[in-house]
Amino acid sequence: MKKNICEPTKIICVGLNYKSHAEETKGEVPEHPVLFSKFNDSLTCDGADIYLPRWHRCYDYEAELVIVMGRQAYNVEEKEALDYVYGYACGNDLSARDCQFLSNQWLAGKALPDFAPVGPHIVEADRFDPDAPHRISCTVNGKTVQDDNTENMIFSCAEIVSWCSRFFRLEPWDLIFTGTPAGVILGKPKGSREWLKEGDVVSVTSEGIGTLTNKLV
Repeated sequence: MKKNICEPTKIICVGLNYKSHAEETKGEVPEHPVLFSKFNDSLTCDGADIYLPRWHRCYDYEAELVIVMGRQAYNVEEKEALDYVYGYACGNDLSARDCQFLSNQWLAGKALPDFAPVGPHIVEADRFDPDAPHRISCTVNGKTVQDDNTENMIFSCAEIVSWCSRFFRLEPWDLIFTGTPAGVILGKPKGSREWLKEGDVVSVTSEGIGTLTNKLV
C-alpha cells in the first residue's frame, strides 16, 4: 500500500550506526544513537532528478533503511516502540562532505534540497520485520559500492525509535534514517575518492522493500 509521505514534520537521521562505517570514517563507535536532521524540502521521491549545486563538490551516497512513523510517539519504551511504526522504505542520505565538516554540526552538508530521497514505496510494518536480516546495498551507475545487512546495525529500529522519542515528539509520517554501512566515498583513501557527479545514477536496494533510484543533475 502506497502512502503520501511528502509532509513529515521531522526527518531525523542516525549517524555511525554500523561499526564498519564508523571505522572507515575514523569515527568512534557511539554509546547512544548519534542524531542529526534534514529539512522537509530535503525529501524527494524515487525517480526524481537531484540537483547538485556547483558551489559544492564532495558529494557522497549513503544507503539506509528508513522508518516511517504511524502514530504519535513521545518517550516510549523500547519494547513498545515498533507499535508506533507504520512501515519502512529505502533512503539515500546524500551528503556534501566539504560542507558537513565545516563545524562539529553536520547540518550544512546534510540538509540540501532533495538530499533525502525515499522510496520506492512504504512496506507496511506487518509485512516487514526490522529485526530480521535484510540485505542493503547501493550502486552507482550499476556498480555496487555498498553491500551489507541490517543485522549489523549497532542500534535496532526499536532502540532508535525509543531513543528519538525521548527528545522529539514523533508524529505520523515522520521519517527516521537508520544509518549507513561501509563503502561510502568518504571512507576511501583521499587519493582514490571519486565523488558523485552530474549524470550519475544512484540506486539503493533493501531486501523486502525494493529499489530507490535517482539521477544526479
